[in-house]
Amino acid sequence: MTEYVKTTCPYCGVGCGIEAGVDEAGHVLNIRGDKTHPANFGRLCSKGSALGDTVGLKGRLLHPQVYGQRSSWPEALDRVAGSFRDTIARYGADAVAIYASGQLLTEDYYVANKLMKGFIGSANIDTNSRLCMSSSVSGHKRAFGADTVPGCYEDLELAEMIVLIGSNAAWCHPVIFQRIRAAKTANPQLKIVVIDPRRTGSCDIADLHLPIAGGSDAMLFNGLLQYLQQRDAIDQCYIEAHTEGFGAVLDAAASGQSIEQAAEACRLPAADVRTFYRWFAEHHKVMSLYSQGVNQSSSGTDKVNSIINCHLATGRIGRPGMGPFSLTGQPNAMGGREVGGLANQLAAHMDFSNPADIDRVARFWGSPTIAGKPGLSAVELFDAIYDGKVKAVWIMGTNPAVSLPNADKVRQALRQCPFVVVSDCIADTDTTKLAHVLLPAQGWSEKDGTVTNSERRISRQRTLFAPAGDAKPDWWIITQVARRLGFGQAFPYQSPVEIFREHAALSGFENDSRHGLRDFDISALANISAREYDNLQPTQWPVNQANPYGRARMLDDSHFFTASGKAQFIAITPRQPINSPNKDYPLVLNTGRLRDQWHTMTRTGLVARLNQHKPEAFVDVHPLDAARYGLLPDSLALLESAWGSMLARVQATSDQQQGSLFVPMHWSEQFASRGRVGALVNPAIDPVSRQPESKHTPVRISSYRAAWYGFILSRRELTFNDIEYWAKSKGESFYRYELAGNTLPPSWTDWARARLGDSGQMPDWQEYHDSGLGHYRAARIIENRLESVLVISSHHNLPERNWLASLFDKNSLEPSDRKALLTGMPPQGVADSGNIVCVCFNVGEKTIRSAIQEQGLKTVRDIGNCLKAGTNCGSCLPEIKALL
Repeated sequence: MTEYVKTTCPYCGVGCGIEAGVDEAGHVLNIRGDKTHPANFGRLCSKGSALGDTVGLKGRLLHPQVYGQRSSWPEALDRVAGSFRDTIARYGADAVAIYASGQLLTEDYYVANKLMKGFIGSANIDTNSRLCMSSSVSGHKRAFGADTVPGCYEDLELAEMIVLIGSNAAWCHPVIFQRIRAAKTANPQLKIVVIDPRRTGSCDIADLHLPIAGGSDAMLFNGLLQYLQQRDAIDQCYIEAHTEGFGAVLDAAASGQSIEQAAEACRLPAADVRTFYRWFAEHHKVMSLYSQGVNQSSSGTDKVNSIINCHLATGRIGRPGMGPFSLTGQPNAMGGREVGGLANQLAAHMDFSNPADIDRVARFWGSPTIAGKPGLSAVELFDAIYDGKVKAVWIMGTNPAVSLPNADKVRQALRQCPFVVVSDCIADTDTTKLAHVLLPAQGWSEKDGTVTNSERRISRQRTLFAPAGDAKPDWWIITQVARRLGFGQAFPYQSPVEIFREHAALSGFENDSRHGLRDFDISALANISAREYDNLQPTQWPVNQANPYGRARMLDDSHFFTASGKAQFIAITPRQPINSPNKDYPLVLNTGRLRDQWHTMTRTGLVARLNQHKPEAFVDVHPLDAARYGLLPDSLALLESAWGSMLARVQATSDQQQGSLFVPMHWSEQFASRGRVGALVNPAIDPVSRQPESKHTPVRISSYRAAWYGFILSRRELTFNDIEYWAKSKGESFYRYELAGNTLPPSWTDWARARLGDSGQMPDWQEYHDSGLGHYRAARIIENRLESVLVISSHHNLPERNWLASLFDKNSLEPSDRKALLTGMPPQGVADSGNIVCVCFNVGEKTIRSAIQEQGLKTVRDIGNCLKAGTNCGSCLPEIKALL
């Protein structure tokens, strides 16, 4: 019998509801979207749909480890507490730190923040959410007086115009994008504008794409503000009644801001800029959705405020179908913001800048040693570890050795740090390798608590089955260390509901949000029972006496959380990105996400279907740049910056601007020898938000010429640590390895047999060797079942992998299969699906092309009806359209 448990997806900030089917033995059998959850109404993306394939024991950290040896929980916890205590006694509270994650549940986050800021007495706790949304937090606080998200997802259907700014929602927030696509279909008059240097999948439904010069967003929106003023399209009554500082912001925007000047600065056609400005002025219900292209900048906060300024000037905020809207990157970045997970925040949206807030939180917690000033933000924290100022760090649920900018320096910092603790559910990451103590944390499907999505909606993550091995909840681990440090009275928690009650009570403590004290208020949940907590339905905060069932929109009453109760215009003087291209590094590197991967692939890398679309790190290059730098399609390229280097597969595409490169952020040392783009990334940070500049790194690129190139498909997992380039991805019945080396072995036969190994059974070898052309191919067959296949060449042009991969699904090879095996080409009459386009239903490019030609398919709907491709998350629809 299968029981369906309602829970929440652990990926992006959309916060999709999930129904997970679990059998009596505690196995996840089925994942489906929760049709009653207001964030997704049953929709799921490719990653969410594949969650059932990520909950096995493979790769899990199952037991505590101390200096590489398995230990008990008491021993590991004693070691953590003792090392922190000794470090504090010798060097002070600021010599220790916590680096947390948007993957934590709100209850975990709350306890970690309370321990560090309230009782250790240092604000040195920051989070990987610093890397994705802290500019939005700072922009909100400057304009609204609080980190208030005004709108909700319902506004997408109500808008007359939607502007996507630095957001490839089609890949990074697929369910939101499908909601926008559906709104566009239902209302063809809905205008869609995409502002992005790249032509991404999100442009598929755009009426206008503005391929803006990287970093010039503030110039564009300053120009828009000036245009609105000149066309009398501002709301003067709203400005006078509810805002302050409009004169100063208009003066700043007026400096050199004709349409032609703005277009020139942004490297855009003036006619397109004029069209965007005119549409913004003519449509009342305008939503401006922005994400990492805005936030991840050394002027990210200014960009956020330049967008908000335009909405304040037109009074388009807090009301149905309009307003600025930050698409949050992580599943619980918002929950972390609520509890003060950033180093510059206190809990419950209180702040170090206000002495009364510090006193209030100290009294509520009963804290004798609360921190009195902000701590170190993410980049600054690891710089302090590198410099020896922070001597003990506890990393929770994240992989900074891959994800932070200047990642090689981060790795070196952790290598030389006297004491590194890592809590994680995964045993082998680039960061866990550097830990002195490893603590096994529960993963999704085992955790129990709450998360908050981009529209302020609190949802439950529920336990599906018993934890793996000795894994424990993060809140429990933190609580146990707190008790060992002597703070047991303040950390009495026995369950997550007790933490949630305290979190809710603090939000209402000495707070009257109706009169502009604090926006975050869930005090109506402060006495929630265990049963009510178990059954808590998705609810948007605030949840208080005035809003007992939550509230869809904030700021709709035009009352802001500033001292005057009025919104603040912020005068913006556009700034160039820190570290511009130069003669040594003439190109600009932009980084971002893929549709089927998440962060550093510790979860998605386990799922075969999520690795088919883009199986290795790549670099998108404009064809003219590819020609200029001697880069051939599908060859390898070396990318170098002032901070590091990497290797990536070349994709020449006119979707990329000339002079700019794009590389995805996901690959780590578990999946590629030199695929960590974080090693190159510019460590410059925004002076207000302290968010790193991940979209603008000066780099150079050159062709990587190896002595040989190859690939291996193998049923067994292999290692290639002595080869210059390797990249691993998981297939359904095999592992795929892309290879390149600088040294030719004396004998390819000996090399192949040593690499592919002997499983104890007598293999049947097929080999082909042409030493003149540098070709070698071999297949290892056991009992007429393909065990592995190897293809080597002196050139990067190699046979396609897809038909060879299909042979691993066969229990017995046909004679025709064996004949064709070393050619890489299927026998005549045998179908080859080609590169996978639709991951949800495993539909390949060649299958789609054949169906189009043979069945006369004309539309994406025809293809969906015929092959199901594009009918689930829809992320592949732009590629399907391109094939049509």
